[in-house]
Amino acid sequence: MVNRTLSTSRPPWLRVPEPADFRSPVHDERVVARLGAFLGAAILILFVTGLVSHLHQHPVSWLPFGPEPAWAYRLNQGLHVAVGFASLPLVLAKLYTVYPQLFVRPPLTGWRHALERGSVGVLVAATVFQVVTGILNVFKLYVFGFGFTSVHYATAWLAFGAALVHVGIKLPIVLRAFAASARDLDGPGAGPDAAGGPGAPEGEVPVPADTAPGAGATRRGFLGSVAVATLALTALTVGQTVTPRRAIALLAPRDPFDGPQGLAVNKTARGARVEELATDPDWALELVGPAGTSRLSRADLLAMAQHEAVLPIACVEGWSASARWSGVRLRDLATLCGGRPDDPVHVVSLQPAGTSYSTSDLPGSYVAHDDTLLALTLAGEDLHLDHGFPARIIAPNRPGVLQTKWVSRLVVGSAA
Repeated sequence: MVNRTLSTSRPPWLRVPEPADFRSPVHDERVVARLGAFLGAAILILFVTGLVSHLHQHPVSWLPFGPEPAWAYRLNQGLHVAVGFASLPLVLAKLYTVYPQLFVRPPLTGWRHALERGSVGVLVAATVFQVVTGILNVFKLYVFGFGFTSVHYATAWLAFGAALVHVGIKLPIVLRAFAASARDLDGPGAGPDAAGGPGAPEGEVPVPADTAPGAGATRRGFLGSVAVATLALTALTVGQTVTPRRAIALLAPRDPFDGPQGLAVNKTARGARVEELATDPDWALELVGPAGTSRLSRADLLAMAQHEAVLPIACVEGWSASARWSGVRLRDLATLCGGRPDDPVHVVSLQPAGTSYSTSDLPGSYVAHDDTLLALTLAGEDLHLDHGFPARIIAPNRPGVLQTKWVSRLVVGSAA
């Protein structure tokens, strides 16, 4: 128990706050429960879409992805980044509503309370880390000094696991809070349904919810403000994926159509250190397959049957845009070197060996698809150097980082 005589005898600026000192209705468990539900849904969406993105780049045999529908990865990653942005006001609001619990005394009252506090600590740390570093990554501000993809993926499991534990512990309180909300979200006082009221976990101190005139923000007003902030942030960023909304995407880090040939670029030829090799007039594609190895110049490739496809470039950072590509079907190249039209193909770029995404692998289902191309033109023009000249991969339902640019070698089937 807190010694109230001692605490109240101190000057106001030295007295340790207590949960009962925080009388704003926004600290009511009904507000906490609703924000928790929205944030929990966001964490679930982020976890699932992040897992899908990870498995696209690191496939497993028991969950293969295919080329249909062509827009699936674009939707997945656009949703992932949009919900990530939307999570920012939700996280801030949730932290504000529950911070009075930092002053609960004693800090631990038993194993259940310890488990609850531990899960909250992990959940808060992991969620804040994911949101902050995720937004920095979207803006290409690589200031964190570690490999973003692997750390982001590992931390996602921490956040999701902590969320499951936290929900399991808090479920009775959440259900009680929602029942109270259904009766009257802005009713008179919190009564027994207030945060920390009867039935709250041992050690939590009641937090009165003063809703008298002049008491400040109401619960409904606070939740409404959070909803407006979340929707506004989403509207001002989602245009990088939902291109009809790009005119109002004032906070989006990327205009997907701002770049050479009307399409954004993440990695330039200079950044990839391929300018000299990609513009070498003696460049030729090395095609390796069961029938042996051959070399095809760009003129040889242009002399083959050409196919046109309208496909999106969908970046892991959330932006995407469709474009008109033309080139040689990959399955035609596979059969040309003695392979089957559905043999897997290993793709090698002119980028220095060992650099990020200098190689990629196309499963047989992608190779066999009509729209999987070794692209030579974009929008009716030769590929711009930054878009992968002299040749690049373009395939449906595939992350942009795996649409390998500046292709130098294709290895088909068992030769891979």
